[in-house]
Amino acid sequence: MRSLKATRPPQPKRDPAPSRWGYRYQRLMLTPGFRRMLRVGVPVLVIGGLIAGWGAREANRQMVADAYADMKSQIQQRDEFMVKVMAVDGADDTLAADIRTVLPIEFPLSSFDLDLEDMRQTVAALPAVADARLRVRPGGILQVNVTQRVPVAMFRAPTGLKLIDADGVLIQNIIARADRSDLPLITGDGAREALAEGLEIYRVAGPLAPRMRGVVRMGERRWDVILDSGQRVLLPNTDPVPAFERVVAMNQAQDLLERDVAVVDMRHPARPTIRLNEQAVTNLREINAASE
Repeated sequence: MRSLKATRPPQPKRDPAPSRWGYRYQRLMLTPGFRRMLRVGVPVLVIGGLIAGWGAREANRQMVADAYADMKSQIQQRDEFMVKVMAVDGADDTLAADIRTVLPIEFPLSSFDLDLEDMRQTVAALPAVADARLRVRPGGILQVNVTQRVPVAMFRAPTGLKLIDADGVLIQNIIARADRSDLPLITGDGAREALAEGLEIYRVAGPLAPRMRGVVRMGERRWDVILDSGQRVLLPNTDPVPAFERVVAMNQAQDLLERDVAVVDMRHPARPTIRLNEQAVTNLREINAASE
């Protein structure tokens, strides 16, 4: 008797090749950059998203800001960063006091709170300062090194007497001529611009130097020398120094300025002119009248 068996339909043969999307996925996984993105990029994006979401709240942002400010303050206020004193070198007592006045710092103060460049410009702006350098020294010392201007003369301005340096910069006010009697006195319009020439006139004065009250710039073009007796020496526009040397030589040879001379006019060096004072002119007239 024939056995009856259920016949199965033939099964399709399985294709071992991956699907199109599977193939693409396998190709991507063989790419180092894609694997690195999965390992690093995706976690970073997730974490970044969480942080962004957390930081979207104002309270959270304020909490972070307060924590940062507190940590920053704790670091800046540490003892090794604190400035406790100021030291000024290169300045006399008057200038040092002026520097401390324009830099009113209350110590102790953190070095992070000091704007050294702005402070340097403030100090350098003082008339008596030619240059300034600031730094914070170990030990909490604010070091101020200045190059002080050296006065070479006194300048009589409409507002009073002032000390002036070789560059023509007005340094400071002085009350009386006697305060710096060791310095020559220079005045007049344009005297600051021709300061070197005015000082040269003083330099060649020789024995007349103790008698010189000052030199005056006239019309921004020439000099007059004023002596203690009120006598005046008028110098030319050009080469005033040799002209004054000639007056000094004539005084040494003939005691020219020891006589009743009011003015020695050297504006024409080849033809010096002497003007007597009023009393000498009167006496001369009386002598001439008596001799007639």
